[in-house]
Amino acid sequence: MPETARGYVHDTITLGWEERIKARGRRRTDGGVEFGTTLPRGTVLQDGDCFVFDEHRLRVAVVARREPVFVIKPATPAEWGLFAYQIGNSHQPLMFTEHEIVCPAVPGLEPVLSYHRIPYAPGLRAFTPVAQGPGHEHRL
Repeated sequence: MPETARGYVHDTITLGWEERIKARGRRRTDGGVEFGTTLPRGTVLQDGDCFVFDEHRLRVAVVARREPVFVIKPATPAEWGLFAYQIGNSHQPLMFTEHEIVCPAVPGLEPVLSYHRIPYAPGLRAFTPVAQGPGHEHRL
């Protein structure tokens, strides 16, 4: 952050993971200030990132919203691969920590986890998916 911005008015913007992966759009800070973003494609806003608006002497810090998630703790390297494959095969985003696989608690995923006998626990935390690779299509 530029040194001059340290004296600016401070605001926050609390965003869920789906809002933090959108490069373009209108946004509203927690204090009610509206602004637009046009970020480089593939940008994922992280907790603590800042927008600086010199003309308004305003700095806005990103706060990653805590959201319902499923937390999976694989015990072996094989489980890491198998669990990530099964969840990814369901077209669900994933987050990896040192000891866990985390995925959003979206409708329909719980039966998938149960069907594949993937042990999980519900949780509430900021979710940031791994960076998305190039898109793909299914063709016949």
